[in-house]
Amino acid sequence: MAEIIAIANQKGGVGKTTTSVNLGACLAVAERKTLLIDLDPQGNASVGVGLDKDNYSNANIYHVVIGTLDIKKAIYKTELPFFHICPSEKNLVGAEIELVSAFSRESKLKMALENIKNDYDYIIIDCPPSLGLLTVNALNAAQKYIVPMQTEYFAMEGLSQLLNTVKLIKMSLNPSLDLQGILLTMFDGRMSLHKQVANDIREHFNEKVFNTIIPRNVKLSECPSFGKPVILYDVESKGSEAYFSLAKEVIFGTQKVAGNDVGFGFNNKQVVQENRI
Repeated sequence: MAEIIAIANQKGGVGKTTTSVNLGACLAVAERKTLLIDLDPQGNASVGVGLDKDNYSNANIYHVVIGTLDIKKAIYKTELPFFHICPSEKNLVGAEIELVSAFSRESKLKMALENIKNDYDYIIIDCPPSLGLLTVNALNAAQKYIVPMQTEYFAMEGLSQLLNTVKLIKMSLNPSLDLQGILLTMFDGRMSLHKQVANDIREHFNEKVFNTIIPRNVKLSECPSFGKPVILYDVESKGSEAYFSLAKEVIFGTQKVAGNDVGFGFNNKQVVQENRI
């Protein structure tokens, strides 16, 4: 049965989509069957794995959420054989309005995933930058959630609102929902502010912060325009190494990976080449 992980933070530009795409790709390279659900109406994750918008306009997560299509008919292959995606498009913006009067509106995604959760090891949900009905659906469907946080001055701004929303969801909808970890992103080790913010977040959340830190990296910024996860764009880049490290923590647990005693058991570059379709 799949472990369902929502990537959530209502702040925009913190690396949610980058993390969703690249974590999903690294899990797939580790031969874990992985489905990425693009729940953001902007559809950046869909484009980021190489899908052509013209090819999925009639079958995507919008049709699944409003209940007109089985999710199995809205899943597409990517360049990696263990990595599939359920894409998004702009009509998803209207889904929150269409679902206002719907029965069990907070559970539409959860019910849709019942048909496929035995087909995957991991289901990653890329949430929109808001705490609306789509994000509530994602958190209701997930067992765990990851919060990407930029290592800048206002990093903590809005986090309390997200945690309060999670608290309400746990009380009324999904009591088993758990914070898998806070992921520090866009880190620049040359800036003392970034180091200070990272230290402050670690002091406050302790073991709930991933050991992996995602650096500012040119390759991570470039790869979406080529429709590739960073491991297929430049497997030897710092960004690629960071997301491989994050995938290890997700699979094996933060504490085990902390001592470098657990690995995938393969050469990253070799396995990426072997896993291409």
